Amino acid sequence: MNRPAALALEDGMVLEGTAFGADVEGAGEVVFNTSMTGYQEVLTDPSYRGQIVVMTYPLIGNYGVNPDDAESRSIWLAGFVVRELSRITSNHQAAGDVDGYLREHGVVGIQGVDTRALTRRLRTSGAMRGLISTQDLDPASLAAKARACPGLVGRDLVRTVTCRQLYEWRDGGGGGPGPRVVVLDCGVKYGILRCLAAAGCEVTVVPSFTTAGEVAALDPDGLMLSNGPGDPEPVKNVTTTVRALIDSPPRGRPLPIFGICLGQQILAQALGGKTYKLKFGHHGANHPVKDLRTGRVAITTQNHGFCVDIDSLPGGEVEITHLNLNDGTLEGMRHKRLPVFSVQYHPEASPGPHDARYLFEDFVELMKKAAQ
Repeated sequence: MNRPAALALEDGMVLEGTAFGADVEGAGEVVFNTSMTGYQEVLTDPSYRGQIVVMTYPLIGNYGVNPDDAESRSIWLAGFVVRELSRITSNHQAAGDVDGYLREHGVVGIQGVDTRALTRRLRTSGAMRGLISTQDLDPASLAAKARACPGLVGRDLVRTVTCRQLYEWRDGGGGGPGPRVVVLDCGVKYGILRCLAAAGCEVTVVPSFTTAGEVAALDPDGLMLSNGPGDPEPVKNVTTTVRALIDSPPRGRPLPIFGICLGQQILAQALGGKTYKLKFGHHGANHPVKDLRTGRVAITTQNHGFCVDIDSLPGGEVEITHLNLNDGTLEGMRHKRLPVFSVQYHPEASPGPHDARYLFEDFVELMKKAAQ
């Protein structure tokens, strides 16, 4: 039975369609993702906390869902928008379909809307607050609710997605007895943990509220700052922890640090830099990034709505290593004296190209050199 649903933006645009997933209302910032595949990884990426995701590829759900493709323990986004949800799942690994997956996690979806028109609206006007409802279909009421829902600026969403206690990562086809990496979980994707383990690292994941002293007590060879949702500015406790570990490293010598996505933004703040909100963010698996040191261009997976202000970084201490070729924004940096570096994109992909997985090997080499 078809259930009617509607999506409203804060500017008054209302699109009608058919519901799938849970019979609820979902409110958040509406963004678009340009990936052609990997919808389950998108659904389970904690960085989408507080957002409604529009998939630009027209057919979603054809290969179903399975436990191996999940990037975290749950679905975090507030709503899911597609042009057409496949009625058939055709994959030997499929353990369910998108409709049932969203129902299980209490998340609403809408299909049958013009995702091209919606994406053009978001590119022109920027990411906007929105609401999907299967219960209230009145356009004026929906638009008012969309305007009333909170935005991302100034909200600490990391505390809502981080793990609650320390755990050791044992999956990924590798792990130990190589360098011991402590991962500050700001919303970490399993793909990052798998890549660290595959590179031979012993991986310990700790909550974002872990203090510098508690990290030091684990005697790490390196620190990973993970991806995560929303605005980095209010996540002051993590910035404070990172700054303390830079200023007073556990073993009395500089601690190798690798930041990914939100991790780069946190690292930049710890080094004295600032961040700002992008117009509609970078969400997808086809963003070209240039390595300024080699001249090589990698196609990357990205998911962020905030970015580091290049001009705010201390130029005498930080080297810009990567730039986005679409808009010239900062995609990578490295400290000139310390074994500290970061990228704004996702080298683990999941989903997406594997052009940048070498960065995990670079991190391992950095830790080995620091230990000598």
